[in-house]
Amino acid sequence: MRKTLKILGVEFTCDESGLSLVEVKKNEIKIVANLLASQVKIHKKYGGVVPHLAAREHKKNLPYLFKKLKKEVKNLDFDFIAFSAGPGLPPALVEGKKFVQKLAKKYKKKLLPVNHLLAHIFISFLKENKIILPPTPAIALLVSGGHTEIFLIEGNFKKKFKIKMLGQTLDDAAGEAFDKVARMLGFPYPGGPEIEKIAKQAKSVNLKFPRPIIWQKNYNFSFSGLKTAVFYYLKNIKKIKKGLIASVAYEFQRAVFDVLLERTKRAIKEYNAKSFIIGGGVSANETLKEFFLKNLENVEIFWPAKNLSTDNALMIAIASLFYLKKGKKLKSPEKIDIDPNLKIDL
Repeated sequence: MRKTLKILGVEFTCDESGLSLVEVKKNEIKIVANLLASQVKIHKKYGGVVPHLAAREHKKNLPYLFKKLKKEVKNLDFDFIAFSAGPGLPPALVEGKKFVQKLAKKYKKKLLPVNHLLAHIFISFLKENKIILPPTPAIALLVSGGHTEIFLIEGNFKKKFKIKMLGQTLDDAAGEAFDKVARMLGFPYPGGPEIEKIAKQAKSVNLKFPRPIIWQKNYNFSFSGLKTAVFYYLKNIKKIKKGLIASVAYEFQRAVFDVLLERTKRAIKEYNAKSFIIGGGVSANETLKEFFLKNLENVEIFWPAKNLSTDNALMIAIASLFYLKKGKKLKSPEKIDIDPNLKIDL
């Protein structure tokens, strides 16, 4: 590895188009640029992400962001391109693949495919422009709109490490459940921030929603039953007042958090974990962060900066460093591929 490594990261798995240029010298990270084009306004009226519209916007936004990058950075240069190979929306991934292939050919650079989910975990290691490696064994929790998964990480991040999935959602992801319940309550997409906001207004909560499969001695999750419980509760209420909406938001959110915490604490205990890592868009929820910090003991906690919890290209660039550590090779443009269902590959 060269003394200073310049990496261009590219993100396009869902509804965020991102480009990030970083310079790496040992564990020092210089963020030269971190650009993002959001599609929230476009998908808002549909109550969720529409795949073909997301692809259309990536086709427009990625070249626009690169043009902007060239204006911001004089004598633009990079050693390779790291990109999100999946998992993600098929139309979005196809459009992104076309972009990075064309870019790599133009600049005569190679590419490094990165798992989008692992990138959400690795971005938690970035603290004040340095990579701080968590002690292992570590338990990592991924909570986003499309995924809720818990992992065991063993080995040494400096040399050899391995990541094993302990459990995943059997139906809705946590973020997906937030969006669906928000819709029931009349909130716009994305629903997570709205639920957190209104939940803080709850004065007294006299209802109890289920904590799905919390009693099962495994590490899987399920939020569909919780979502259904909210639906039927609201259906049986003749007049829904603001105070009641706040109570429903509070109890729903707390039910999700209770399940996430139970699985996390049990995994930490079973595997004698020294650190806990969280990633994904739901980690932007400040109430979740306060809840976990209050209830987790005897582990170092790695929580991403709020502005880096949702999809971004910086996390792709950072993740590529760990792919290089594991001996992953750069690929020529014609040999790369994308996979909507990409599994953990480290």
